[in-house]
Amino acid sequence: MKGCSPAADEERASMVPLPSPAGDEIVDKDLAAMHTKPCWTTTARGRVGVAMAIFVLLALLLGTKWIQLDAAYYTFSPAGTGFSQHGRGHSSTAPLIPIPLSCSNDTDTSSSTTAPSSSSSKRRYYPGVRPPWCPDYFRHIHTDMEPWRATGITRDAVERAQPHAQFRLVVVGGRAYVEKYRESFQTRDVFTQWGILQLLARYPGRVPDVDIMFSTLDSPRVLAADYPSPSAAPPLFRYCKEESRELAVLFPDWSFWGWPEVNVRPWAPLMEELVRENARLPWPEREPYAFWKGNRDVSEVRQDLFRCNNDSAAGKEWNARLFKQDWDAAGRNGFRDSDVAKQCRHRYKIYVQGHTWSVSEKYILACDSPMLAIDTPFRDFFSRGLVAGKHYWPIDPANKCRAVKFAVDWGNAHPAQARRMGGEGSGFTREEMGMDYVYEYMLSVLTRYSALLRYKPAVPEKAVEVSLESMACPRRGREREFMMESREKYVAVDEPCTMPPPFTVDEVREMAVRDEQVRSKLLQMVPH
Repeated sequence: MKGCSPAADEERASMVPLPSPAGDEIVDKDLAAMHTKPCWTTTARGRVGVAMAIFVLLALLLGTKWIQLDAAYYTFSPAGTGFSQHGRGHSSTAPLIPIPLSCSNDTDTSSSTTAPSSSSSKRRYYPGVRPPWCPDYFRHIHTDMEPWRATGITRDAVERAQPHAQFRLVVVGGRAYVEKYRESFQTRDVFTQWGILQLLARYPGRVPDVDIMFSTLDSPRVLAADYPSPSAAPPLFRYCKEESRELAVLFPDWSFWGWPEVNVRPWAPLMEELVRENARLPWPEREPYAFWKGNRDVSEVRQDLFRCNNDSAAGKEWNARLFKQDWDAAGRNGFRDSDVAKQCRHRYKIYVQGHTWSVSEKYILACDSPMLAIDTPFRDFFSRGLVAGKHYWPIDPANKCRAVKFAVDWGNAHPAQARRMGGEGSGFTREEMGMDYVYEYMLSVLTRYSALLRYKPAVPEKAVEVSLESMACPRRGREREFMMESREKYVAVDEPCTMPPPFTVDEVREMAVRDEQVRSKLLQMVPH
């Protein structure tokens, strides 16, 4: 169908204000009216619509009795209540296979008494019905693998990534082995490996043999300019990358399973808490300003942002409320003033990069308040699916103070549009970023990476096997607590989502054009 592409659908969903000749209404009414008419099947409505159409067709073929018996499959949780993902109903007849974890001589019984986590699989697909499409950001997996698509990946290529890696992880026969090369910051490596162990337990026998080099650092490691022939570049797994100049395979960061050093809980229970806190303070009752709190010392971009703070003495009001976070002091204070879930008290939230990207993006996006994102070239695995003007408001870093002030003033003057953008952003985190999808992304990455290997992975001589028990049982305190909170309790009972195809050349061009149009329009509107 003409115009039915991701770029076309995103254009219809745009909520960035557009200039009007009349000057008295700056919302593009055509785009707003078309916002409810997506045509790409990987959108939320598209996945439900396709699944429902197949369901009805099969029901007609098999008889109405099946509809009566299984209609509950399409009874979804109300919007804003958490983690029921489109097409992911639960069937009580599906057997749940527990994932054992036992620590001998351990007085901590949380491993055996903790209720099933919200990230455990809750879907049931009917025989012969293809699982729904994965979210659109899964398509970037094809892009990450493109340098080696034609040539494959040799053992030599993998081992040439060793100078950039903190550890090497090998999966052979469903068991994980790690060779550590150098220290990681805090427990990044520990919780990344813990997440991979959850994947292996969740999908026993489904994770292929792989041999990966993993960098837990923020800064770019393998630059495209150093490899005129991209296939010669060593494949390196990372949390983020600067896509215009770096080659890397992106992977979910450690904080999805918890960040104990700063008391940030695992993503699944934290999202539930965020939903509750959002409901307690509706958007109209929030402070009508843009909020940011964090470590300002990690980047010049953050330091420069503080020029935009409210300065009553100088008579400057940029509509920003910015606070410096001292993590050492916060730790001594028991993190009482650093609860991420309780930082959704302003109508707008600012996202600004750290050294490169920042794990704070998902917490900011989940607040039900429009995210004012200061433009950065760095992306993680899910942010490549965010659409400027729909999920967030882009902020020009060269004119950030005026841009923030304009965004807040415009949003306060157009609350319906501002609330819709906040809802799109937080809806993305709930519907496209639940832990089901995080694990399916991991499985998709490793499956496609494994298919490119031109050798059979073997356990390195210096590698040590890691297991649920070897990682969790020796831990104490917050590390142990977060591992118990984030561990998968049951084997997945359903097939993973269906991997969408690679982007076409036309789709890439359309998305780039649309993104540029959004930014160009805002540049014209924001005072200089």
